[in-house]
Amino acid sequence: MSAPLQVRSLWEATAAPGPEFAALAAPVSAQAVVIGAGYTGLSAALHLARAGRDVVVLEAARIGERASGLNGGQVIPGVKDDPDELQERFGAGPGARMVDTVAGGPDLVFDLIREHAIACDATRTGWIQPATSETALRQLQRRVRQWQQRGAPLRMLSAAEVAALTGSSRYCGGLLDPRGGTVQPLAYVRGLARAAAAAGARIFARTAALRLVKTTTGWEVGTAAASAAAPVVILATNAYTDSISDTLRRSVVPVPSFQVATQPLPASLRAQILPGGQAASDTWRLLRYFRVESSGRLVMGSRGTYARAPRLAAVKHHYRAVAEIFPQLDGIGFEYHWGGMVAVTPDHLPHLHEPAPGLLAGLGYNGRGVAMATVMGRLLARRVLGAPADELGFPITPLKPVALHAFSRLGVRATVQYLRLADALTARRQPRVAGA
Repeated sequence: MSAPLQVRSLWEATAAPGPEFAALAAPVSAQAVVIGAGYTGLSAALHLARAGRDVVVLEAARIGERASGLNGGQVIPGVKDDPDELQERFGAGPGARMVDTVAGGPDLVFDLIREHAIACDATRTGWIQPATSETALRQLQRRVRQWQQRGAPLRMLSAAEVAALTGSSRYCGGLLDPRGGTVQPLAYVRGLARAAAAAGARIFARTAALRLVKTTTGWEVGTAAASAAAPVVILATNAYTDSISDTLRRSVVPVPSFQVATQPLPASLRAQILPGGQAASDTWRLLRYFRVESSGRLVMGSRGTYARAPRLAAVKHHYRAVAEIFPQLDGIGFEYHWGGMVAVTPDHLPHLHEPAPGLLAGLGYNGRGVAMATVMGRLLARRVLGAPADELGFPITPLKPVALHAFSRLGVRATVQYLRLADALTARRQPRVAGA
C-alpha cells in the first residue's frame, strides 16, 4: 500500500496572513446572524453591513479553512444549465432574470475586489472550456449561440486556437468566455472577511453553531460558550452543513474535489502553458480543471477522495491527467496536494431556501462557487433587506432532502468509478486529436 501524501495547500503557502477573529465568548444580539464565513456568508454580511444592518457572523473554523479557501479559484459565469434550459425550467420571465443574475457573478467578484482593494492575484482574461470530443464540441456550440443571443461575448475556438491558448493539443476545439477569470481563493475570502469587518460586521471564528432555536422574537444560535440572537438567521454552510439543520444537510451531497500543483514551471514551458492567463475546465464527465497560478505552478483539479490523508494511488488520476494534457511537462514534480468538499445538488443548480420565517439558506454551487456563492450572499442580503421574492432574480425553492442521503458517499464513489470508466470508453472510441 502506498504511503499517505503530505496534504499541503498551495493557497495556504502563498496567501498573505488573514485577519484574526476571536471566538464568541459572551451572548450577543444583532439584526442578523450569519452561520458560515465562506464566500456566501461573508458576501451576505458585507452587503448587510453596508446597508446599515448589525450583523454577526459565526465561523466554526478559521477564515478560509474550508471550501472557500481550498477551491481552484476559477471565477466562472453562469451555472451548469444553459440559458434556454433555465428559461424552460423556470418560465420565460423568471428564467431570463435568473440568467442575468448568474451571468453577473464575475462582475460582482471583480467589483468587490477592486472596491475593497483585495489583494488576491485577480486576473480577468477569460475562461476556456476545451472539448474532449466532437459530441461535446457540438454542445459547446449550442451554449455559445445561446449566450451570444443574449449579448454575451463568448466565442468558439478551433482546435488550433485551443492548443495555442492552453498549450495542449489534446482537445478538438472549445469555447472562450471573456467574462471569467481567476483569484487566489484563500486570499479572496480573507479579503472579504476584512471588508465585512471594516463595514461593521462582527465576525467570530472557531465558533461552531451547535443549536438553532426559534424564539418569540426570532432565532437563537447556541455555541459552546455563548449564544447569538437575531430576528433573521442565514445558513451559509454549504457542503459543511451539519446537525444545525439536518434537513438542509441532507439536501446536498458533499463531493470531494482534490488538487495538485507542480513545481514552478521553467520559463520556456511557462510561455507555452496557458500563456494568456486563462483558466480551463474540460468536458469529461469527470472534468479536469486547470490553471497556472502567480508563482508559475500548474494546478490540476478533479474528483478526490473522502480520506483525510489520501494515498498516492488516490491522486494518480491527477498525475495522469497532467501527463495526458501536457506531455511536455514530463519530469516536472508535484509539490502541493490538497482538497475540499463541493456541495452537489440533484438538479446541479444552486439553491436558495426560506425554510421558515426569518430563516434563509443558500448553497449547492456544484463546482462554480467563487462567483455563484458571492452572488448568493448578495441575494440573501437583499432578501433580508426586504426584497420581494419575485424581484430577487433567483428562485426561492422548497427544501427537499436527497433520497437515501445516508448512502451518498457510497453512491459518490460508485458514480465516480462509473464516470471514469465511461470517459475511458469514450476516449477509446474517439479519433485521437492531432498531436495528442
